[in-house]
Amino acid sequence: MPEGRHVIAKHLVIHGRVQGVGYRDSAVQAAFMLNISGWVRNRSDGTVEAHAQGAPDAVDRFVDWCKEGPPLARVSKVDAIDAPVDASLRDFAWRSTA
Repeated sequence: MPEGRHVIAKHLVIHGRVQGVGYRDSAVQAAFMLNISGWVRNRSDGTVEAHAQGAPDAVDRFVDWCKEGPPLARVSKVDAIDAPVDASLRDFAWRSTA
């Protein structure tokens, strides 16, 4: 994140048919296009979890993208809550399943 720029963070849990449909790969691509940092991972309960941070408009657009996901996904709900910014995050990457 560039110095001096207002940055927000959101913690997301995405519900529905979101595993085995390329959701994580597509989320990494969407985050790259929006210039946000964070991570995405599958959870053992069948949801996908993400942390997204960056400019407020970019994070909002990422949350909107998460509500649709890639073409094969069927998102039923996205829980999005404000989260602390993690200054150590420089890119957007996969994490291991939780």
